[in-house]
This record gives sequence, structure tokens and C-alpha cells, in this order.
Amino acid sequence: MNTKLKTLFFLLGFTSCLSAWAEQPSADEVITTMEKLNGVTPGARRNHILGICANGTFVGSKELKKYSSSALFSGKSIPFVARFSLAGGNPKAPDTAKSPRGLAVEFKLSKNSFQHFTMLNVPVFGAATPQTFLDSMVANLPDPVTGKPDPQKQKDFRDTHPDVKALGEFMATHNPPSSYANSEFYSVHTFQFINASKKSTLVRWHFEPVSGVKRLTDEELKTAPARFLDEDLTNRAKEGTISWNMIVTIGEPGDEQNDPTVYWPSERQEIKAGVLTINAVTPEAGGACEKINFDPLVIANGIAPTNDPVLLFRSPAYAKSYAKRLTAQ
Repeated sequence: MNTKLKTLFFLLGFTSCLSAWAEQPSADEVITTMEKLNGVTPGARRNHILGICANGTFVGSKELKKYSSSALFSGKSIPFVARFSLAGGNPKAPDTAKSPRGLAVEFKLSKNSFQHFTMLNVPVFGAATPQTFLDSMVANLPDPVTGKPDPQKQKDFRDTHPDVKALGEFMATHNPPSSYANSEFYSVHTFQFINASKKSTLVRWHFEPVSGVKRLTDEELKTAPARFLDEDLTNRAKEGTISWNMIVTIGEPGDEQNDPTVYWPSERQEIKAGVLTINAVTPEAGGACEKINFDPLVIANGIAPTNDPVLLFRSPAYAKSYAKRLTAQ
């Protein structure tokens, strides 16, 4: 291909990228809609409002050096601060809510180097674009007359947004976890691992609880107390350590990398990449995780984002929410 054609294709691609971003909602629009949907608790997170802090260590496998130069996989013990949470911005949501659970981790790689993992306990996300995410909240806004969401608007949203189907099917067939300690957590997005030779490999990862995945039964959903997740995790930490195995899935050419609603083929290679161990749990108020903005694009050497529009949008949205928290809005 000659130079002029290469330049033309580059400009067309760049223009297309700019056009796609121009059509995206703003971070302010998304956060404001969250506030309309859930109300505002001054100084609190706009999403995943209910959470608890934890800390511990991660020991990564040197085997992953083949794929990533990240200090996570040095074989050394890496300290971290984590936050377990319930999705949504409603401070009165029960722990039995059929919504995702979150695990956000800040690894301290060195004095001035950090790596964030911001995960959910579902394997796919509920929107392929920020616009779908915004539209889902708009569809669930309460009707001014009834004070409840309009079922027709919700149906119309589902009918016009096929990218919500995968998560909807997963949530319909999987009850919430009985404990944070018995929940898997997924990267949801695709990332790039980059090794010392600058070779890039597409990856996804998830954390498997060493004590096994356990979900609430249908009967337990009816009888469980409104609040049990934080107390359960606190008590378990007092009794001993709580651990998860990090499992990295190695992508292949052609695997979806920019749509977090699409599953990868089940036969992809998986590698045990390390062990994350919780040794202390504390309330969020005054805890080490309280003031952290768990931006998933806080990334150190050896790991890089893809062009997933939802992943890239999370950073400005988190920043907007964080600014409001700092000013007690």
C-alpha cells in the first residue's frame, strides 16, 4: 500500500474515532442521571455506594513474565488496598439485591507506582457503549406520577439495546453470592499484557475464591437479612486469611477486545497468575479505601487498555464522581 493510501486510511479511521467519541454522552450527563435515579448522599460514591475496605498481599507468578513485564508478576509480595461493594447508588439497597458485586484493588508496586483492578462478579458488562449505559438508567427513572419505573419504557429499552442481553441472561440464572469471600470477580474488559520485548497479548482475567463459589439459594434470598455481606467478610478475616486465585485467559487473534458484552470462546488458554490474600477488613468510614478513586485506567508498565469505549469512559466518569465526593456534594 502506498504512502498516500496509508495516510488516507489513517485519517478516515481517526475521523471515525472522533465521530464515535462525539456521539458519546458526557461524564457529567451520566453522573447527573445516576443522581436522578438514586438520589445524592453528600460525600459518597455515585455508584457502588455500599462498600467495605480490606487489605492484604498479592503474589504473582513469574510464569506471566512471558506475557507481561508488570511488577505484579515478579513473584514478590505486593501490598494492596481493596474495596468490596454492592453495585448501584441506593444506600438502602439490600445485600440480596440481584445486582453485581464489585472488587476494586489498588496494588502498590513501588513508592510512586500503582496498578488498579476494578472488577465485577459477572463475566460480561451490561452495555457495549456509554450511551447504552446512560439509556439504561434513563429507562429506569421513576415516573413522576407513579413514583416507579415505567415497565413499557424498560421493555422498549431492552428491545432496542441488544447489547444488554448477555448480562441479563447471566443475572437471571445466577443468584447473588452468599459472601464476598465466595464470589468470583472478573476484569469484564479486555486488556493488553505487554512483555519486555514489547509484544502485546490480549487478556482477560478473573479471581476464583479458594473456598469456592457459593450463591444464595432462592429460599435464602427470601430470608437473608438486609445487611450481611460486610459482617460476614469481617468475621471471616478475623478467623483467618481469605484468598482468591487470579486466572488469566489468553486471547487469540480475532477475539473481541472492544465490546465487554461479548464472551470469549470457552476453550481459550487459562493460566494461574497469582494469589490474592485478604488479611484484614475494616469499615469504609475512615478506612484505607475510603478516599481512593479506583480508576481502572491507573495502569503501570506491562499492562495497557484496549479501545473498549466503556473502559475508556469509566475514567472521566469516576473522576467526576470523585470530585463531587471530595467537595461533599
